[in-house]
Formats: sequence, structure tokens, C-alpha cells
Amino acid sequence: MELARRRMQEELDAKAAMIKEKQEQQEEEKRRQKIEIWDSMQQGKSYKGSAKLSQTPEEDSSSTTVLKPKTAKKTLRSTDYSPLTGQGGGSCSWRPGRRGPSSGG
Repeated sequence: MELARRRMQEELDAKAAMIKEKQEQQEEEKRRQKIEIWDSMQQGKSYKGSAKLSQTPEEDSSSTTVLKPKTAKKTLRSTDYSPLTGQGGGSCSWRPGRRGPSSGG
């Protein structure tokens, strides 16, 4: 029984060590990315630009995607309605009930 417990404990320790190693690698990768972003910002490049730097010029020339021009969205409501001001909403106006104790006995 004791031997089985030791084996299970050793397996558990090995799995824990592997998980810890993976977490350390992920943290190192995040730290490296933050350093790259900081360096690119110091050079005056944008954050989004650093992601594009990872592509090679060959990939940029081979990808020839044509961007479609954006069309104006249709408005679903009239522009004179503003829920923040409460104006122009129509005949429906909600008001909170009276404060205080309820009436009745």
C-alpha cells in the first residue's frame, strides 16, 4: 500500500513539475513580447505595427487582398431620439413610483 502511494505521489510531482515549467515558459514569452512592444514604442512605431514586423517581405508581396470600401450603416432609429436626455422618445415616459412606506394596513 505504501509503495503504491509513493508511486502515485511521484507521478503527481512529475506532472506538477511539467505544469510549472510550461507556466514559466508562457510567462517568459509574455515578458519577451512586452519588451518587444516597449522597444517598438520607443522607436516611434505603433503597437499594431510590431505584429506586422513578424511577417517577412515575401509574405507581404504574395498576399494581395483587396479591401472593400466601407458602406454607411443604415440607422435603425431616428437621430432626434436620445435615451440619455429623455427627449424625443414619443408618448411613452416612465417615471419611478412614490418613495416611502406602502399604504394600507
